[in-house]
Amino acid sequence: MVMTTNTNTATDTSTATDTAITTDTSTATAATAAAGAAGTVGAAGTVGAGGAGGAAVPRAARLDLAKSAPKVFRALIGFDAAAREGLDPALVELIQIRASHLNHCAYCLHMHTNDARKAGESENRLHMVAVWREARHFFTPKERAALALTEAVTLVADAGVPDDVYADAAAHFDDRELGHVLALIFAINTWNRVALSTAKVAGTDERR
Repeated sequence: MVMTTNTNTATDTSTATDTAITTDTSTATAATAAAGAAGTVGAAGTVGAGGAGGAAVPRAARLDLAKSAPKVFRALIGFDAAAREGLDPALVELIQIRASHLNHCAYCLHMHTNDARKAGESENRLHMVAVWREARHFFTPKERAALALTEAVTLVADAGVPDDVYADAAAHFDDRELGHVLALIFAINTWNRVALSTAKVAGTDERR
């Protein structure tokens, strides 16, 4: 996620946007548990029973990682901030949006599409990120190479990172840039897993 923080770290909050998962530990609301396999989450933080007319039941709260493991959380913030250094902000958001699509992380997807809009990204391009191969003309060759690499690394268990995907990325980025692109992909995949594991709710951006 592009997450910024208010957790008394030395991280530059203008660049570490992905740290928003629970950045202000004194005010962040505890995340609620994920809905059951057949349940649905209601607007009031309840879980439906799944069947028609099923009674809603309260959701159990999950831990706040920033509060429960602050040293780990600060390390993630620092890693995220370092990863994005020197990268085009528009590219940063495209990478984070695509990984969040693939990981089904609604919390991060909501956050990063909003960040992209605030940075001047067009609605046309935002709508095309999920189908960028079918809308190649919306993206530069460099952006397409980064999106393909993002998909390969995010879905690494499926087929690894193919040589042609890596070679295309290496042709568009120098070694330093490529290292940062890879690190950013690692970071957003981690943030996606933090958000999903702690049941963060889309639309409740906790950054301060």
